[in-house]
Amino acid sequence: MSDAVVSSDLPGSEPSASAPTLLEWLRTMLLIRAFERESVRLSVVGKIPGGIHSSEGQEGVAVGTISALAPDDVVAGTHRSHHHALAKGLTPRSVMAELMGKADGCAGGRGGSMHLASTEHHFLGSNGIVGAGLGLAMGAALAFRMQGLPRVAVGYFGDGGANTGRVWETINLAAIWDLPLIAVCENNLYAVETNIAYSLGGGSIADRARGFGLPVVVVDGQDVVAVHQVTHAARERAIAGEGPTFIEAQTYRYEGHNVGDVQNYRTKDEVAEWRGAGDPIMRLVGRLASAGLGAPDLAAIRADAESIVADAIEFAEASPWPVPPAHDVAWPATPAGLR
Repeated sequence: MSDAVVSSDLPGSEPSASAPTLLEWLRTMLLIRAFERESVRLSVVGKIPGGIHSSEGQEGVAVGTISALAPDDVVAGTHRSHHHALAKGLTPRSVMAELMGKADGCAGGRGGSMHLASTEHHFLGSNGIVGAGLGLAMGAALAFRMQGLPRVAVGYFGDGGANTGRVWETINLAAIWDLPLIAVCENNLYAVETNIAYSLGGGSIADRARGFGLPVVVVDGQDVVAVHQVTHAARERAIAGEGPTFIEAQTYRYEGHNVGDVQNYRTKDEVAEWRGAGDPIMRLVGRLASAGLGAPDLAAIRADAESIVADAIEFAEASPWPVPPAHDVAWPATPAGLR
């Protein structure tokens, strides 16, 4: 495996990805980056109601995990899931229209940023309940097991979610039932404003997971290749009937918890360090160069991504508003005893 795998209970890995594959991952990561930056801007000026939770900086986790899946494998996200949705294949047009609350959005304009979903793309959705996406993925994994389908489910949650009971109830069920579930903790160090150092009893999310008897991997989430390799290995064992795997991907969000967060809980130097040497996009560019695959035309790829996002914005702005439900619905009468 890559030396960016910090620790792993899984043996082996798949061969290194080809140059065309790495370039495709780079394009997707740059698309997510451009999409998130424009989403922040549009939220600030009021074109996206309700605010957003930017995933800028965490592109390597979404692309690394989802690129290791089959198209009909299921993914369930978090409240911060634009990167999951785009990596799973939802179009920028449908996601941007949903952010703006328009009828052409992936949820018909009724879900917004925290409730993206697409059955066509096997994306069970994002949701605003901390840690709940993992439970949705576990349900899908149980269905696959009962139907004898060679499919897996991936559920994401954050380091904040790792302090909720529902996450560990899900892990426990997946472990005792040997479900084809891959639990991915996107540890970006902050649960809203609280650094993990102040909130994590025992000092290790991974060690908590090991207590449930399933294989655990700690991986550098800023290395998309390493994330892909460990997810591939986890999927292989799940398909073979060997049960779930827990992946802690160590990553970082560049923006605040949500748009408008003043971020007085961390320093600008800390953010700058992650944006520099720790950036997943530049890490991938460096990997391409060090492997003798040549330096990609980063400016051209970035320009193409920005063009796609500009088109998505134009599409979303032209999309109609959802039609309100009829007001002549016949509601059942209130029982006399409850009036």
